[in-house]
Amino acid sequence: MTRKEQALEYHKKGYNCCQAVACTFCLDFGVSEEEMFKISEGFGFGMGMMEVCGAVTGMFMAIGLDNSVGNLEKGTSTKADTYKKVKAYAQKFKDKNQSILCRELKGIGADRPLCSCDQCIEDAVVLVEDYLRDKGIKESC
Repeated sequence: MTRKEQALEYHKKGYNCCQAVACTFCLDFGVSEEEMFKISEGFGFGMGMMEVCGAVTGMFMAIGLDNSVGNLEKGTSTKADTYKKVKAYAQKFKDKNQSILCRELKGIGADRPLCSCDQCIEDAVVLVEDYLRDKGIKESC
């Protein structure tokens, strides 16, 4: 099963968009699926307020898990670099889908949606795969 298929399967089971993306990659970073499910629960449906798309937020979580030093006592902070990477991948998502906001993607106040939740999940998964490939991290699955 591909990662896109896994993420969509999670979504069909009832995972929110953020959980579907984040849980697809959690084991790559040593986080259990149950723990990631809990961490990402409040970020679905655009953080419950139709703000930043949950799939995009799940993508941000995966980038942070990869890029963060994880402990400021280990040395140099990675925050600025992580913010730079998140901004770049948010722009890639926006270039494809015209927005990163849940309400705009769902077409609230517009004639039609820009993108379905399933497509947002697929696009976020592909972008995380691209990010990992560009970093030289071996893909699993």
